[in-house]
Amino acid sequence: MEKKSFFRSESFRSVLASLISIVIGMAVGALIICAVGMTDPSLGASSVGEGIKLVFGGLFSTGRNAQGVLTWGFNSTNIGNMLFRATPLIMTGLSVATAYKTGLFNIGAPGQYLMGTMASLMIALSIPSDKVPPVLIWIIAFAGGTLAGAAWGMISGAMKAFLNINEVIACIMTNWIAANLVTFFFDISNFKNVVENTKSGYIYKTTYNGVATAKLGLDKIFSGSQVNGGIIIAIIIAAGVYILMEKTTLGFQLKACGSNRHAARYAGIKDKRNIVLSMGIAGGLSAAGASLYYLAGNTEFFWSTYQSLPAIGFNGIPVALLALCNPIGVIFAAFFMSMLDICGLQLSNLTAYNEYITNVIIAVIVYLSAFSLFISMLLGKIGKKPETVNANEEKPVINDKTTVAEDAAGKGGNE
Repeated sequence: MEKKSFFRSESFRSVLASLISIVIGMAVGALIICAVGMTDPSLGASSVGEGIKLVFGGLFSTGRNAQGVLTWGFNSTNIGNMLFRATPLIMTGLSVATAYKTGLFNIGAPGQYLMGTMASLMIALSIPSDKVPPVLIWIIAFAGGTLAGAAWGMISGAMKAFLNINEVIACIMTNWIAANLVTFFFDISNFKNVVENTKSGYIYKTTYNGVATAKLGLDKIFSGSQVNGGIIIAIIIAAGVYILMEKTTLGFQLKACGSNRHAARYAGIKDKRNIVLSMGIAGGLSAAGASLYYLAGNTEFFWSTYQSLPAIGFNGIPVALLALCNPIGVIFAAFFMSMLDICGLQLSNLTAYNEYITNVIIAVIVYLSAFSLFISMLLGKIGKKPETVNANEEKPVINDKTTVAEDAAGKGGNE
């Protein structure tokens, strides 16, 4: 059998399809900047080059010099904030990717994220830090938030496993139930920062109780940013999820249920248990992202959440799609999406362009990522040689009245 080249393998084509999606998305963003710059008198053609540079490399923009020219270099604040924003994205991306690997579409990440937010903040603010070490409070709060999200995810999993309710419908329902529950419990709590300067309706930062994620020296490398040790924890969890799904019996069982639930049951795998467990793992991962974000000590939570669901929960979907639901790929996809956010902020701060141009880029990338399988199939056809049959090749002829087994037995008997 001819050995297939690495460059024609399915894995390579899948990665290439994602890269093509990114390139096309960035190209569309550049075209939008050109169109806006050329048509808007307040911008002009001279701003087009600056806009494109900031979209592609805004992470390394350091502002403008005295002459008004863009300057570039190592921007510790931008890079550190990118890592901080990528932390919850990695976790929600892992949540969606893990569920997808087991044949489930977890659109309930926002609700799971909210439950993790509520549990972690309430625990972190309610345990007195003068009696319990802040480090121990942080661990308890992180574990409590993760377990709350896991329990919330299991509700959708149980509806799918035992009542055969589509998980998308179940997740949408639990999302809004979670939003209203979180609003209600924070509304009756004593954790509301009702008035602080011009702010109102926010929950206290965890530093109010002396609890915050350790910086682990990252604040010295990326000075002026919000980065902390949460990004390291997220990367370790991503590696753990990869090992779980690819190297363990449980991971094999989960993926088997995703491939064919009925065949897995026939093979002796408990499909109902694994469906519930899969959604529990997904919910726990999403909630862990919320815990890492709000236990940072420098973030606040607006408690009236019933008006909208957190976007970070939905943003895990494009991260998972772009990473082809690979846990390690999720890390880099989250970095890329977070980088685009920072570039959008630089675009609006340093030019007259709107930062939402980067949202259009993300939307195009997501749309094309949904067609990654189709793009991969097209790539497989490029350069593929059609199979030819040699007409002169002699084929063994067997009497149509004799089966192959009988023919072989006859030959053996004559010998």
